[in-house]
Amino acid sequence: MLQSESIAAQDNWSEVIEPKTSSLHIPAKAVWNYRDLLMLLVRRDFVATYKQTVLGPVWFFLQPVLTTLTFTFIFGRVAGLSTDGMPMMLFYMAGITLWNYFGECLNRTATVLRDNASIFGKVYFPRLVMPLSIIISNLVKLGIQLVLFILFWLFYVVTGANIHPNGAILLLPFLIIIMGGLGLGLGMIISSMTTKYRDLVFLLTFGVQLLMYATPVIYPLSSIDAKYRWLIAANPMTPIIETFRYAFLGSGTFSILSLTYSAVFMIITLLAGIVIFNKVERSFMDTV
Repeated sequence: MLQSESIAAQDNWSEVIEPKTSSLHIPAKAVWNYRDLLMLLVRRDFVATYKQTVLGPVWFFLQPVLTTLTFTFIFGRVAGLSTDGMPMMLFYMAGITLWNYFGECLNRTATVLRDNASIFGKVYFPRLVMPLSIIISNLVKLGIQLVLFILFWLFYVVTGANIHPNGAILLLPFLIIIMGGLGLGLGMIISSMTTKYRDLVFLLTFGVQLLMYATPVIYPLSSIDAKYRWLIAANPMTPIIETFRYAFLGSGTFSILSLTYSAVFMIITLLAGIVIFNKVERSFMDTV
């Protein structure tokens, strides 16, 4: 008995798996230890999205351009929606670029437990690594599409378009963090619920699309009747898109108070998402 205890004491374990005592536990150290896996999953997501496609990564550029052209024709030309005097291409591309990132993060994180159940059932790793890899891989796509937006933006600046960029551009990293946090938090909450209520998966895509129309992606906040404007302003994505347009185009509603609201909403949602995700991940293999 003493000999076995002595042998066990001499073992240097690289990983100790033990039950968590609190749903508030954030496995930051464990995620850092599995950073190689995180980067591997990011690369997998990035490569697999357009693998065996004819145009490959060109879709990163083509998709926002085609969507922008469609919005410009339907909402700008046919419906005649206001763009606050801004060039239609830039106005719509600004909203589409940010919404694509948030929507993709939310949609893919919301099904992460169900989509990866086979992996979770075979090997241990911090489950939080999987949704984080989605946020980071979409961040790469966002970077590519932001470059595209900036190229169009520079063209309009050089040609003397009526746009007035300002120092609020420095807030861009802050806006991206809020969007990523919102997508991660809401996605983990929905993902935890879809393990038991599969119907949410069918409602998710429709819900995200509906939410886009409740966000000033295709219209400026200023065009909404003052009586209903507070409803749109209550959407935490509204201050983000409005600030982005204000920073690059000089048009939009900029308010530190509104941005603070979005940031606080993101923090609360992220904490709630972690708590629910931690609670569900312990037993979701029994229900998924």
